[in-house]
Amino acid sequence: MKDSAKYVKIVEWSEEDQCYVGSAPGLIFAGCHGQNEKEVFDELCQIVEEAITLYSKDGKKLPPPTSGRDYANKLQSVA
Repeated sequence: MKDSAKYVKIVEWSEEDQCYVGSAPGLIFAGCHGQNEKEVFDELCQIVEEAITLYSKDGKKLPPPTSGRDYANKLQSVA
């Protein structure tokens, strides 16, 4: 499994920005945005890969993984 698979990637519509916003909580503080949901997700995946590469180049330990915590089911109970 790739390290990038260990991090939750979220793409959601922002009413405020009137576009899709992508983020990877716990790994990167900023994200990406755009009008096409799939393109935003693809860009987000690339950003996550680049962030992991930078952590490695800088000799830094990766933050704790965020995947595998069943966020989807937990969020459903909130909605």
